[in-house]
Amino acid sequence: MENIDRIIRFPLGSFFLFGPRGTGKSTLLRKRFPKALYVDLLDPERYRSLQARPERLGELIAGSPTADTVIIDEIQRVPELLNVVHAVLESQQHPKFIMTGSSARKLRRHGTNLLGGRAASRSLHPFMACELTNFELDEALQRGMVPLILDSPDPDDTLAGYVNLYLEQEVQLEGLTRNVGAFSRFLEAMSFSHGTVLNTSAVSRECEVERRTVVNYIEILEDLLLGFRVPVFTRRAKRKNVSHPKFYFFDTGVFKSLRPRGPLDSEAEIHGAGLEGLVAQHLRAWVDYSKGRHVLNYWRTRGGSEVDFVVYGEIGFYAIEVKHARRVDNTDLRGLKAFREDYPEAETILVYRGDERRRIDNIWCIPTQEFLSGIQPDKVLL
Repeated sequence: MENIDRIIRFPLGSFFLFGPRGTGKSTLLRKRFPKALYVDLLDPERYRSLQARPERLGELIAGSPTADTVIIDEIQRVPELLNVVHAVLESQQHPKFIMTGSSARKLRRHGTNLLGGRAASRSLHPFMACELTNFELDEALQRGMVPLILDSPDPDDTLAGYVNLYLEQEVQLEGLTRNVGAFSRFLEAMSFSHGTVLNTSAVSRECEVERRTVVNYIEILEDLLLGFRVPVFTRRAKRKNVSHPKFYFFDTGVFKSLRPRGPLDSEAEIHGAGLEGLVAQHLRAWVDYSKGRHVLNYWRTRGGSEVDFVVYGEIGFYAIEVKHARRVDNTDLRGLKAFREDYPEAETILVYRGDERRRIDNIWCIPTQEFLSGIQPDKVLL
């Protein structure tokens, strides 16, 4: 899969490229900028050298005058390098800087607002279905869409060790939390919150830590780009809405690896949450990769009406419900019909596990494989 060219577009000037470990940031940049000066902070020797004296970065740049692009990989490991980058950018003639990161926490502390707007920001997500010539829905639901995992000779083993990689290399080594054991319990407890309205008090009781600690742990998850929240859609609201966001892990395979299974666990519930998360990560990538401004929300009223996703922006206005069922039942359409009563301008879509594309009561019913494969940046979602 190393030869797959990603659909993300890069700006002409300097930029940050954020993305979780294993999403292919380094592979993509080496392919698109083969002549760039590459500074790999995962290399122990390079890391120690620049950590001791960040100004050595300026010496490396001066020693490569023909390089018009400088790539600094995992810059959050030595955030002081941003001061050097900022100084170089102040000069009249300077190279283009591309700085990758799998964590934004340290950069926010040291980055002076990420170079004061001198560098744009982009996010690299797991594969989208449209990037793969042989997208298989069942495999995606089981293993997710992270390039590192799908490109592994043993994807299941790599997936099982993926979270441990974060615990060891990001959480523990970077000192993000003093109690790695409590954080591990928190990750397992959060797997039950995947695709649901976030209840920090319930998570606190489940993993036996204080609620304020859970709030901090959730921020760490988001800083490590391992999870994201989807807020409630409230624009021109006609009914009282709930206020709490929903939570998703960034990849459905990672969610599956964290979610414990036992005699009391419903496979249908796990598969349903996994399918909803797979749609969520595709919609999130579409929002980030498309031109213009778009937002990803969900809709839920205090009266109980709910729609899994609302996409609102310049390309369109969509209400999307996801069902892990092979047949369409009238009860599956209730939330979409309620939403359309308040927002008749929206296109309403039911994504389900069937094989036929249908239109029922002006609601599009689209098979999941077809829907995900058709999601492409700058194109409508139908």
